[in-house]
Amino acid sequence: MRQYQRRIYNLCYRFTGSADEAEDLTQEVFIKMYRSLSSYDLERGAFVSWVTTLTRNLLVDHFRKTRQERLTDSLDASPTQDEDAPTPAQQLADTKAGPEQRVQSGQTQKLVQAALGKLSPELREAVILRDLQDMDYREIAKVLKVPEGTVKSRINRGRTELARLLQRTHRQVM
Repeated sequence: MRQYQRRIYNLCYRFTGSADEAEDLTQEVFIKMYRSLSSYDLERGAFVSWVTTLTRNLLVDHFRKTRQERLTDSLDASPTQDEDAPTPAQQLADTKAGPEQRVQSGQTQKLVQAALGKLSPELREAVILRDLQDMDYREIAKVLKVPEGTVKSRINRGRTELARLLQRTHRQVM
Protein backbone atom coordinates (compact mmCIF):
# COMPACT_ATOMS: atom_id res chain seq x y z
CA MET A 1 0.00 0.00 0.00
CA ARG A 2 2.78 2.42 0.86
CA GLN A 3 4.52 1.71 -2.42
CA TYR A 4 1.54 2.41 -4.69
CA GLN A 5 -0.63 4.86 -2.74
CA ARG A 6 0.97 7.98 -4.18
CA ARG A 7 0.82 6.68 -7.77
CA ILE A 8 -2.82 5.66 -7.45
CA TYR A 9 -3.82 8.87 -5.67
CA ASN A 10 -2.12 10.98 -8.36
CA LEU A 11 -3.92 9.09 -11.11
CA CYS A 12 -7.25 9.53 -9.34
CA TYR A 13 -6.59 13.20 -8.64
CA ARG A 14 -5.66 13.95 -12.26
CA PHE A 15 -8.83 12.23 -13.36
CA THR A 16 -11.24 13.87 -10.90
CA GLY A 17 -9.56 17.15 -9.98
CA SER A 18 -10.87 16.71 -6.44
CA ALA A 19 -8.70 15.72 -3.49
CA ASP A 20 -11.65 14.22 -1.61
CA GLU A 21 -12.81 12.15 -4.56
CA ALA A 22 -9.24 11.06 -5.26
CA GLU A 23 -8.84 9.84 -1.67
CA ASP A 24 -12.12 7.91 -1.83
CA LEU A 25 -11.23 6.37 -5.19
CA THR A 26 -7.73 5.48 -3.98
CA GLN A 27 -9.29 3.63 -1.08
CA GLU A 28 -11.67 1.84 -3.46
CA VAL A 29 -8.72 0.79 -5.62
CA PHE A 30 -6.96 -0.79 -2.64
CA ILE A 31 -10.14 -2.61 -1.63
CA LYS A 32 -10.55 -3.86 -5.19
CA MET A 33 -6.88 -4.89 -5.27
CA TYR A 34 -7.29 -6.86 -2.05
CA ARG A 35 -10.40 -8.62 -3.32
CA SER A 36 -8.95 -9.46 -6.74
CA LEU A 37 -5.31 -10.12 -5.85
CA SER A 38 -5.79 -13.78 -6.74
CA SER A 39 -6.52 -12.75 -10.36
CA TYR A 40 -3.07 -11.17 -10.79
CA ASP A 41 -0.97 -13.23 -13.19
CA LEU A 42 2.77 -12.51 -13.17
CA GLU A 43 3.14 -13.88 -16.70
CA ARG A 44 0.66 -11.34 -18.12
CA GLY A 45 2.69 -8.33 -16.96
CA ALA A 46 4.29 -6.41 -14.15
CA PHE A 47 2.38 -5.77 -10.94
CA VAL A 48 2.52 -2.01 -11.49
CA SER A 49 0.79 -2.51 -14.86
CA TRP A 50 -1.92 -4.57 -13.20
CA VAL A 51 -2.41 -1.91 -10.51
CA THR A 52 -2.54 0.87 -13.10
CA THR A 53 -5.06 -1.05 -15.22
CA LEU A 54 -7.19 -1.77 -12.18
CA THR A 55 -7.10 1.92 -11.23
CA ARG A 56 -7.93 3.03 -14.75
CA ASN A 57 -10.88 0.64 -14.94
CA LEU A 58 -12.22 1.87 -11.62
CA LEU A 59 -11.88 5.49 -12.81
CA VAL A 60 -13.76 4.70 -16.02
CA ASP A 61 -16.52 3.07 -13.98
CA HIS A 62 -16.59 6.10 -11.69
CA PHE A 63 -16.83 8.42 -14.69
CA ARG A 64 -19.76 6.45 -16.10
CA LYS A 65 -21.58 6.41 -12.75
CA THR A 66 -21.17 10.14 -12.20
CA ARG A 67 -21.93 11.17 -15.78
CA GLN A 68 -25.65 11.53 -15.09
CA GLU A 69 -24.90 13.71 -12.06
CA ARG A 70 -22.69 15.94 -14.18
CA LEU A 71 -25.32 16.17 -16.91
CA THR A 72 -28.07 17.16 -14.51
CA ASP A 73 -26.12 19.93 -12.79
CA SER A 74 -27.75 23.25 -13.46
CA LEU A 75 -26.17 25.18 -16.30
CA ASP A 76 -26.77 28.40 -14.39
CA ALA A 77 -25.14 27.26 -11.15
CA SER A 78 -21.65 28.48 -10.43
CA PRO A 79 -19.27 25.48 -10.19
CA THR A 80 -17.36 27.08 -7.32
CA GLN A 81 -18.07 29.22 -4.27
CA ASP A 82 -16.68 32.22 -6.19
CA GLU A 83 -19.62 34.38 -7.26
CA ASP A 84 -17.65 35.83 -10.18
CA ALA A 85 -16.74 32.42 -11.60
CA PRO A 86 -18.28 31.70 -15.01
CA THR A 87 -21.29 29.37 -14.96
CA PRO A 88 -21.29 26.19 -17.05
CA ALA A 89 -23.66 27.94 -19.48
CA GLN A 90 -21.11 30.72 -19.96
CA GLN A 91 -18.35 28.17 -20.42
CA LEU A 92 -20.35 26.40 -23.14
CA ALA A 93 -20.29 29.39 -25.46
CA ASP A 94 -20.29 28.55 -29.15
CA THR A 95 -16.67 28.04 -30.17
CA LYS A 96 -17.35 26.77 -33.68
CA ALA A 97 -15.35 28.39 -36.39
CA GLY A 98 -17.14 30.87 -38.57
CA PRO A 99 -17.33 30.52 -42.36
CA GLU A 100 -14.12 32.51 -42.94
CA GLN A 101 -12.20 30.40 -40.44
CA ARG A 102 -13.50 27.17 -42.00
CA VAL A 103 -12.41 28.29 -45.47
CA GLN A 104 -8.99 29.32 -44.12
CA SER A 105 -8.65 25.99 -42.31
CA GLY A 106 -9.58 24.08 -45.46
CA GLN A 107 -7.01 26.00 -47.47
CA THR A 108 -4.34 25.36 -44.85
CA GLN A 109 -5.15 21.65 -44.86
CA LYS A 110 -4.81 21.56 -48.64
CA LEU A 111 -1.44 23.33 -48.48
CA VAL A 112 -0.14 20.96 -45.82
CA GLN A 113 -1.41 17.93 -47.75
CA ALA A 114 0.27 19.16 -50.94
CA ALA A 115 3.53 19.77 -49.06
CA LEU A 116 3.33 16.30 -47.48
CA GLY A 117 2.92 14.87 -50.99
CA LYS A 118 6.24 16.44 -51.99
CA LEU A 119 8.17 14.67 -49.21
CA SER A 120 9.93 11.41 -49.93
CA PRO A 121 7.79 8.39 -48.96
CA GLU A 122 10.09 7.54 -46.02
CA LEU A 123 9.89 11.04 -44.53
CA ARG A 124 6.17 11.42 -45.25
CA GLU A 125 5.36 8.11 -43.59
CA ALA A 126 7.37 8.90 -40.46
CA VAL A 127 5.87 12.40 -40.08
CA ILE A 128 2.32 11.16 -40.61
CA LEU A 129 2.68 8.33 -38.11
CA ARG A 130 4.16 10.64 -35.47
CA ASP A 131 2.34 13.92 -35.94
CA LEU A 132 -1.01 12.88 -37.38
CA GLN A 133 -1.43 9.38 -35.93
CA ASP A 134 0.28 10.32 -32.63
CA MET A 135 2.28 7.09 -32.44
CA ASP A 136 5.38 6.95 -30.26
CA TYR A 137 8.86 6.34 -31.68
CA ARG A 138 9.01 2.70 -30.61
CA GLU A 139 5.68 1.90 -32.30
CA ILE A 140 6.76 3.65 -35.48
CA ALA A 141 10.06 1.74 -35.49
CA LYS A 142 8.12 -1.54 -35.29
CA VAL A 143 5.72 -0.54 -38.05
CA LEU A 144 8.46 0.69 -40.38
CA LYS A 145 10.89 -2.07 -39.36
CA VAL A 146 13.75 0.40 -38.84
CA PRO A 147 15.76 1.38 -35.75
CA GLU A 148 14.30 4.02 -33.42
CA GLY A 149 17.16 6.40 -34.25
CA THR A 150 16.26 6.21 -37.93
CA VAL A 151 12.65 7.05 -37.07
CA LYS A 152 13.73 10.13 -35.10
CA SER A 153 16.01 11.21 -37.91
CA ARG A 154 13.29 10.80 -40.55
CA ILE A 155 10.78 12.72 -38.46
CA ASN A 156 13.22 15.55 -37.90
CA ARG A 157 14.20 15.72 -41.57
CA GLY A 158 10.56 15.42 -42.63
CA ARG A 159 9.42 18.25 -40.36
CA THR A 160 12.29 20.46 -41.53
CA GLU A 161 11.51 19.80 -45.19
CA LEU A 162 7.78 20.28 -44.60
CA ALA A 163 8.42 23.65 -42.91
CA ARG A 164 10.66 24.73 -45.80
CA LEU A 165 8.02 23.75 -48.37
CA LEU A 166 5.25 25.52 -46.46
CA GLN A 167 7.34 28.69 -46.08
CA ARG A 168 8.04 28.73 -49.80
CA THR A 169 4.34 28.21 -50.59
CA HIS A 170 3.35 30.91 -48.09
CA ARG A 171 5.73 33.42 -49.71
CA GLN A 172 4.28 32.62 -53.15
CA VAL A 173 0.72 33.13 -51.91
CA MET A 174 1.56 36.50 -50.30
